[in-house]
Amino acid sequence: MTTTTNRLSTDRNLRRYDDIRDLLPTRHDPTPLVRLRHGTPDTFLKLEWFSPFGSIKDRAAAYLLDGLAERGELDGKELVEATSGNTGIALAALAALAGVKLTVTIPDGVPEEKKTLLRMLGAEVWETPDDLCPVDHPKDGAIALARSLVNSAGGDRYVMPGQYDNPDNVRAHYETTGPEIWAQTEGRIRTFVAGFGTTGTITGVGRFLKEQDPTIRIVGVEPNPGHRLPGLKSFQEAKQPTILDWDVIDEVVRIDDETAYARTLRLYREEALIVGPSTGAVVAAIDRLDPNGVTVGISPDSGLKYLSYFADMLGDDGTPTI
Repeated sequence: MTTTTNRLSTDRNLRRYDDIRDLLPTRHDPTPLVRLRHGTPDTFLKLEWFSPFGSIKDRAAAYLLDGLAERGELDGKELVEATSGNTGIALAALAALAGVKLTVTIPDGVPEEKKTLLRMLGAEVWETPDDLCPVDHPKDGAIALARSLVNSAGGDRYVMPGQYDNPDNVRAHYETTGPEIWAQTEGRIRTFVAGFGTTGTITGVGRFLKEQDPTIRIVGVEPNPGHRLPGLKSFQEAKQPTILDWDVIDEVVRIDDETAYARTLRLYREEALIVGPSTGAVVAAIDRLDPNGVTVGISPDSGLKYLSYFADMLGDDGTPTI
């Protein structure tokens, strides 16, 4: 008979954990950096899909929920959040563990794989057409719907983490992602590249790295209007998040869909990296930069959530159609 005194406890050295949340990355247990074998020299990708729920948004979701709980804003309420998938998936997983109900509003063009994962985790999914939002911000329909749900309930039923406006999103990357990158590169990083989405990553990491060395170059990647790169935002069609800090950004590179998907395919076939299309956009941006020492790009998630998208870019014989 097993007794509690003989119970196996968490032991990070043995990779043994009591709770899936123990796998969330920290500066002492970071997600990996992997060097690219082809392309710009001394380029590394930070593989955020090694996080327990599969993306860089695991960090932000944990900080968002912790912040709500610490402020007493979560007590007795349900969660509602606008998402392009990854934050919603992480929130759904964490909410399931906490016994909290989650409703997500999501653009209707997001891959079906993400919507299925959300439903599997118990989230209620409201698909949102782009024309739900005012004309000046046609791609913000999901955000508008989430806010309307909160307002319609008078603030009594729902609480919205608000990843586009919540400083906890930035803090997650200032306290974990940035310090991890600095330590993993032994302070030798010269350029950091990340896509524009909620902008928590680029703002938080950028602030931390600039505090260590103001000469480190911080580069944002922005897609074209009408893009098909989930998780990224074109500010020509979407409102800029209030947490975005332009003071830490040195340069913006704009990448079109064809370039992003073509670079994604190369990452599969040259590097054996099973990444999502936003990673392709980040690496395509790095290709355009002048090499200047160690470069780190963010690989936000894996390609397993985008198989339906990738099927459209391959012929029946696997030959690329892009």
